[in-house]
Amino acid sequence: MRSQTVLAVLACFLLLPAGVNAQSACPKNYTDGVAPKVINEKVGAKTQEICYQGYAVMFSGITRTPLWSAEYLTRDRVNLACAQSRHDVFHPDPNLSVDMRSELDDYAHSGFDRGHMSPSADMPTRTAQAESFSLANMAPQLHANNAGIWERLENGTRNLAFSGRDVYVVSGPLFEGAEIKQLKARVMIPTGFYKAIYDATTRQTGVFITPNTEEQTSAVISIDDLVKRVGVDVFPELPSEVKSLKTAVITPAKRTNCVSTR
Repeated sequence: MRSQTVLAVLACFLLLPAGVNAQSACPKNYTDGVAPKVINEKVGAKTQEICYQGYAVMFSGITRTPLWSAEYLTRDRVNLACAQSRHDVFHPDPNLSVDMRSELDDYAHSGFDRGHMSPSADMPTRTAQAESFSLANMAPQLHANNAGIWERLENGTRNLAFSGRDVYVVSGPLFEGAEIKQLKARVMIPTGFYKAIYDATTRQTGVFITPNTEEQTSAVISIDDLVKRVGVDVFPELPSEVKSLKTAVITPAKRTNCVSTR
């Protein structure tokens, strides 16, 4: 497909061995230009970083989902994103080998949404929005969660940026418990999701987690707590006193505050 060819040219990528912090190819998406750091080497096995216009993703060939998807949001970016109408173009990522990536058929008739980690509504251009529909940016998500509390967390994060703050966001899946279910014995189904937020203007940070269920609940934890749960330090350059805080840096919201021109 021509669209996939264009995406392949626009994206740059590199392989990251387990437990190694190689130089990132997409520093603009990360706090101080430093990518999240794998603490648990098992988590970092068979991973690949992919850089896109509006976000960066670390994809796992083990779970066939992102380990994380990272963005940098500003007021101007949110305003531009508000002007974009949504066009769904879900596609397998052309930068991943066939044996590593997830496919559209994996999600078909599964009862799960292809849940964005970096949301399409954050993307400031048509190209960036199209790139956000890569399956490398997706994880199996119950619709009630995706269209409910997860969307409200996304709106709250955009509202923080729209208020004039510089905001770094890292979102990803949680896989907790002894038995993780899979779609078609290929794509692991998250037990929950996290959205880690750093307000670089006020130097406040916090993490919202929500179970991948129909319950519309979320909880706030610290970056330190998240590291213990996912094996990844999402903001490795932040001082320990910031990462230990448990702050509700956003307010979940039903809508984004910017004025849409759609």
